[in-house]
Amino acid sequence: MDRWCWGCVLVLSGLLQILSAHSDFYTSIGQMTDLLYTEKDLVTSLKNYIMAEEMKLMQVKQWAEKMDKLSVTATQDPEGFVGHPVNAFKLMKRLNTEWGDLESLVLKDTTEGFISNLTLQRQRFPTDEDQTGAAKALLRLQDTYRLDTNTISTGNLPGVTHKSSMTAEDCFELGKIAYTDADYYHTELWMEQALKQLDEGEESTTDKVTVLDYLSYAIYQQGELGRALEYTKKLLRLDPEHQRANGNLKYFEFQLIQQRKAQADEAKKAQDEGKGKTRSKTQISDTSKNKKRFKEPIPEKKMYEKLCRGEGIKMTPRRQSRLFCRYYDNHGNPAYLLRPAKQEDEWDRPHIIRYHDIISDSEIEKIKELAKPRLRRATISNPITGVLETAPYRISKRRATVHDPLTGKLTTAKYRVSKSAWLTGWDHPMVDRINQRIEDITGLEMDTAEELQVANYGVGGQYEPHFDFGRKDEPDAFKELGTGNRVATWLFYMSDVAAGGATVFPDVGAAVWPKKGTAVFWYNLFPSGEGDYSTRHAACPVLVGNKWVSNKWIHERGQEFRRPCNLTESA
Repeated sequence: MDRWCWGCVLVLSGLLQILSAHSDFYTSIGQMTDLLYTEKDLVTSLKNYIMAEEMKLMQVKQWAEKMDKLSVTATQDPEGFVGHPVNAFKLMKRLNTEWGDLESLVLKDTTEGFISNLTLQRQRFPTDEDQTGAAKALLRLQDTYRLDTNTISTGNLPGVTHKSSMTAEDCFELGKIAYTDADYYHTELWMEQALKQLDEGEESTTDKVTVLDYLSYAIYQQGELGRALEYTKKLLRLDPEHQRANGNLKYFEFQLIQQRKAQADEAKKAQDEGKGKTRSKTQISDTSKNKKRFKEPIPEKKMYEKLCRGEGIKMTPRRQSRLFCRYYDNHGNPAYLLRPAKQEDEWDRPHIIRYHDIISDSEIEKIKELAKPRLRRATISNPITGVLETAPYRISKRRATVHDPLTGKLTTAKYRVSKSAWLTGWDHPMVDRINQRIEDITGLEMDTAEELQVANYGVGGQYEPHFDFGRKDEPDAFKELGTGNRVATWLFYMSDVAAGGATVFPDVGAAVWPKKGTAVFWYNLFPSGEGDYSTRHAACPVLVGNKWVSNKWIHERGQEFRRPCNLTESA
């Protein structure tokens, strides 16, 4: 009995692992492709069901046509017809047997195969979280890349090869998801787009009254009483008995009167105060008149979004002249003497280097093949405990979690939308060869580095600005590893991205765009061991395409003689 129970536990555990592995589809384009094959299988199953139904209906139709002809002939001379012994026998046979066979044919359930397949496949279907996540990704892309609703709805995105448009119902659903989040700005945008498409005559199950109901309330929540009232009146012209709209009409009219009265009172008060106060021009000194206003720095989020759009800081010609392309053998490393690496300076401070043709297509495909079954929602290092956990700000798989500062509980981080997997030399000898390649080029010890992390970004996949190294207020950031801080980052680009997906450094204005087969490298720490805060970076949302990367975080331990410490803090 105990053995049977343990068997059940193991089976259930395995099922739970399988189901958990197929959650958060929207966070990985690579795993979303599996859904296309699931859907293709369902379409095949549905076609088989339709064929079976059509075959059944054809048989019923043939029987009905035969019986119709026979009945017409028989009822013209009923006695004469049944007076024929063969006709009498066949009548008995039809009513006793054949009509029963027809009944069995009509009652035959041809749905069993399709329903069974659908039930089986539904275990791997996306969830409400996936649908909501994909919708929010569209809104995030809209904001980051400054796209209007019509551009997204018509599918006219840069770099698309498979154009797809949105129906009025799709726009309405997107607006509803924003509404549920109390995001009235996006609710207004998408309800207006849905209304526009309906006004243009698009056939839809969504009606104008429902759209106008959401739209008027979203506009009211943003403080635009006049427009909210206008849309409410438009709704009532379509449905004069709409209870909520009639209530809102009276409320909006009252609020608008109160608002106009308050504005009139304020204007009168300001006018009265202005009469007794005149300001002499001599009060303005030449120094204050000519004083230049201090230019406030651009907030990080805005700078991040500008860089993602390719609108970042442009390097001066003087600085650009110091960036070079070269063949590099790392001071005569035997592996690169005959075939040196192609090295390009991407940025000067911090020094970001790109290596071209550093990983082959076959190696990329093998890494993706190894990683794909293991992809999980992205993890980050907990700054308090130093333990790798899953988190909400990286939209790629592994799903990252962080400790909620209020509850102390682990929660999924929304700022990372991706899935990732960790690969070791035990998984395939190719992983060891790649690690050795990184060591040969950088001259840094790989034994203390973290395993190769492979990441695939999802719909609107991104990783908001962050540091790779542990700061002074995070003394235990990598305590669990026991290898010190992250001294450097090596990042392979394993796919081209049609639009978006750049790696940007908001503090310095650098943007590095994905290019398949290349890798970028930078130091996170100065030789003194102090963190280089200019390396704060982010992965821009993927607008169109599929972004695969793999990275190697190299740690301090083992680098003592390979990269000696410097006495100057910032050198």
